[in-house]
Amino acid sequence: MAAKKPKIAILTGGPSAEREISLLTGEEISRALEAKGYKTSKIDLDSDVVDNLKKSRCDLVFIALHGVPGEDGTIQGLLDILKIPYVGSGVLASAVGMDKIRAKMIFSALGIPAPFHIPVSHLELNGSASDQLIQRLTGSLDLPMIIKPATAGSAVGVRIIEDKKDLEPALREATAFSAEAMAEEFIAGVEITIGLLGNENPRPLPAIEIVTDNEFYDYDAKYTAGKSRHIIPPRIPKEAISQAERFAVAAHVGLGCRGFSRVDFIVDKEDHLPYILEINTIPGMTPLSLFPDAAKHAGIEFEDLVETLVKLALEPA
Repeated sequence: MAAKKPKIAILTGGPSAEREISLLTGEEISRALEAKGYKTSKIDLDSDVVDNLKKSRCDLVFIALHGVPGEDGTIQGLLDILKIPYVGSGVLASAVGMDKIRAKMIFSALGIPAPFHIPVSHLELNGSASDQLIQRLTGSLDLPMIIKPATAGSAVGVRIIEDKKDLEPALREATAFSAEAMAEEFIAGVEITIGLLGNENPRPLPAIEIVTDNEFYDYDAKYTAGKSRHIIPPRIPKEAISQAERFAVAAHVGLGCRGFSRVDFIVDKEDHLPYILEINTIPGMTPLSLFPDAAKHAGIEFEDLVETLVKLALEPA
């Protein structure tokens, strides 16, 4: 007799700036699981989440959340306390992966090249020395430079700054999404992403080159049909792709990720060295998302991909 399939609760929505993307991801995951014969229930992340999880009598949670508090280890810790297994990375990997500043410390220790960056706290920005802060940034980083929130995804609050006068407004916008922001070196090159599927020995999925007519791969480009293109394989040397794959696996394993992750790189147009930008411990799973597109090119249909993630979640840690 076939083993009984687990009942799965899909955590979706939540209060973050990425709520709408989370709802789309949740719908796609629910559809895929039901097509595979799983019983599911969708639970919107709110103050009643504990009661709703208990009422669902689920055997497993599929976390379809993006941003804080779904992707930063908070929900993972709650599920650990409730002793409910879940898809994806645990508390530590989630927390570090969501924090771009601390993640870069780990990447550096792992020997993975990353763009030079300077952390900026909201206290520093709003303090009496804000003028000195701007001088310090422009003295250490050339223009253009990148400003981004430390703990937000989907390119929310990210700006390319070409004029010094735009620095402070961009920092204020970034710190509206996160207590810390970062000013990052701008590297001209090709943006690629590599999905990883697995636990301790993840499988790299085909690398994707991201092309958009927007200034960069921003929220609009990510989630508006026709605003970006996925090119497989990327139009860079094969050696650069292989190197990026090694760096991606090192990042996934080094942070202790489980199930899946997606690692973004900028490949320098001069020397073709991949510089890591960030790791996503809950990649988007919408029809326009990169991770399922990479899986499809590897011969893994979406429904099979989602079921594989469920099976990986049930493997012993």
